[in-house]
Amino acid sequence: MSARSVDVVLVKAGRTKIRYPAEVLSDDGTLLTVRAAWAGEGVRDFGFVRFEPGDVFTEHYGRDRWYSVKEVRAADGTLKGWYCDITRPAEVTAAEVVVEDLDLDLWVSADRTRVLRLDEDEFAASGLADRDPAAAARAVEALDALEARARQGSALR
Repeated sequence: MSARSVDVVLVKAGRTKIRYPAEVLSDDGTLLTVRAAWAGEGVRDFGFVRFEPGDVFTEHYGRDRWYSVKEVRAADGTLKGWYCDITRPAEVTAAEVVVEDLDLDLWVSADRTRVLRLDEDEFAASGLADRDPAAAARAVEALDALEARARQGSALR
């Protein structure tokens, strides 16, 4: 029996930002976990981490939470860290998982010495706080909670 696959679809500002295939590892009806290869073009160097061909992402999407967590490993299996996207709760069907990116992100290095809040300027400029204050509040709460978990050494997923 072959593994089930889905397309992961990241939507931002009403348009598809990226779509890529992923293998379903588990789905308990609330939390979907998939594995995917780095889907970007070539190498993306953020300064604090490099995503590159061969990297493997184990991604956790909740139907009931405002974030997704991507554990990032190099091709040799070395843990690079966790990239956390603040999103609306995932919409999961048999064929795809769709998440709406709300601009805020968190990076946690493998050794947890670097916990970085990212793109707060993009979030402020997005106008979400004016258009949908409740969603903006949930996004900030999710970022704060993930940051606290990362700094406490709690599991990220």
